[in-house]
Amino acid sequence: MAADTTSSATMNAMTDSLQISRPARGITQITLNRPASLNAMTSELVQDLHDALDAITVDPDTRVVVLTGAGRGFCAGLDLSGYGSAPHTEGLGRTQTSFAVQKHIAGLIPKMRALPQPIIAAVNGAAAGGGLALVLGSDIRLAARTAKFNAAFIRIGLSACDIGTSWILPRVVGVARAQELMLTGRVFEVDEAYRIGLVVEVHDADALLPAAYAKAAQVMLNAPMGVAMTKEAMWTALEVPMQAAIDIENRQQIMLSQTFDHREAMTAFLERRAPEYRNS
Repeated sequence: MAADTTSSATMNAMTDSLQISRPARGITQITLNRPASLNAMTSELVQDLHDALDAITVDPDTRVVVLTGAGRGFCAGLDLSGYGSAPHTEGLGRTQTSFAVQKHIAGLIPKMRALPQPIIAAVNGAAAGGGLALVLGSDIRLAARTAKFNAAFIRIGLSACDIGTSWILPRVVGVARAQELMLTGRVFEVDEAYRIGLVVEVHDADALLPAAYAKAAQVMLNAPMGVAMTKEAMWTALEVPMQAAIDIENRQQIMLSQTFDHREAMTAFLERRAPEYRNS
């Protein structure tokens, strides 16, 4: 799959903590870029992630996001050597400042969930604490054989229920498994992560990103609005009673049936050719 050389400068950028690239048409890759610290979270990295997601939300050329880490780690969670300050906290008290930091980090997960484009986590190494939360906040999860995971904060005297983990982990792996993983904080390897359904594919390290791009290509066979609405409804359905989920589905289907892309997909199927979507 050839890289997209027509991308805007905003979608091809590097900061001290984040790299954004276009490995192929329709795919924006976010690479956490603090390899010396296993891509541990600082205020700068978290803010760069917020900014990247904000830009991608309104980028019509991004169909799928791939999230990965530089070096041998995905994300080791909070940088215990110093996170820094959340934005706009000058002059606040200690409790208020700490709460702002917590909200700064935790706000990433609803932002990932609200992003219209699916996020594929390509977990290349350790994903601990906040790193595990980023994996859980993604829509499709692939991992390298070197990946490992844990709900880390309970190991330093805090709660493992952090950054959305208490809500998403039981829905992904089941209540009993999630409770054991959160209460022990133990590190578990990729084979167990695959067995319990946390990740859906395991690959050799050098095959992980190509597999993520191939998965993105499968997603992009479908119409952009259909994909966005599927993401919206599949997450919403985890929160609402069955009838409410069906009501959402009914409305989505009628909306989508009025689009050009729906008619194009039907025609292309009958003509046995690839559809040419225009998100209209």
